[in-house]
Order: sequence, then C-alpha cells, then structure tokens
Amino acid sequence: QVQVVESGGGTVQVGGSLRLSCTASGYRYTSGSMAWFRQAPGKEREGVASVYTGITYYSPSARGRFTVTQQNPENEVYVLSLEMSSLKPDDTAVYYCAAVLGGAGFWNSANHWRSWGQGTQVTVSS
Repeated sequence: QVQVVESGGGTVQVGGSLRLSCTASGYRYTSGSMAWFRQAPGKEREGVASVYTGITYYSPSARGRFTVTQQNPENEVYVLSLEMSSLKPDDTAVYYCAAVLGGAGFWNSANHWRSWGQGTQVTVSS
C-alpha cells in the first residue's frame, strides 16, 4: 500500500522561507516521479513543482522562488523536498505531495497522479 506523507508546513511572514518534505513508500518499478501541488480555498488544485521522469518542472508562479529536489531512493522510499523563499500571501494554501503516475496528463495535472498525501498548511501573513 502506497503511503505519502508531507511535513514542514506552518506560518511565515511575507518574504520568509519554508521547507516542505514528502516521503513516499510502498511501491516500486516506477520512474520515481513526484510532485507538489497546492490548493487555496475556493480554487482548484494546481501543480507547483515536480521531478518528473528525471526532469524538474515549475509553475510560472514558483519558478525563481521555489526549489524542488529529490533524494536518491533508498529501500523503495522516495523523498521530495520543496524549498520555498520570498513567500507571498498568494502562496497561502494546503500543499499536497503526489506520487505514482496514473491517468493521462502531464506533471501539473492532478488526474495524472494516483497517490496523495494528506496535505500540509502553508500560511503567509502580511
């Protein structure tokens, strides 16, 4: 059974930094692709950043401010981190980690991923 667990959310002031971490386990024989999404109240879930088939991708709003990194898997445990800096109030959302490719789409399509974490709240206060 696939398990995806996020950690590292919290409250930070405008311009501050936060680091999120995601651990995925319980599956094998995949590309190891993983992604970060976020969902603000009243908005759709949107892709933020991903290590997808070995290539790093960012949304336009994340590029230049966020850095996504993936550790080499050990014992079929995959770790994806998201370093966020220069945070803005618009970055306030629940951040979700996604793993295990599934339906059609590209890295930034929620339907493309099969397994999700519970989410971690990020709040940027002004």
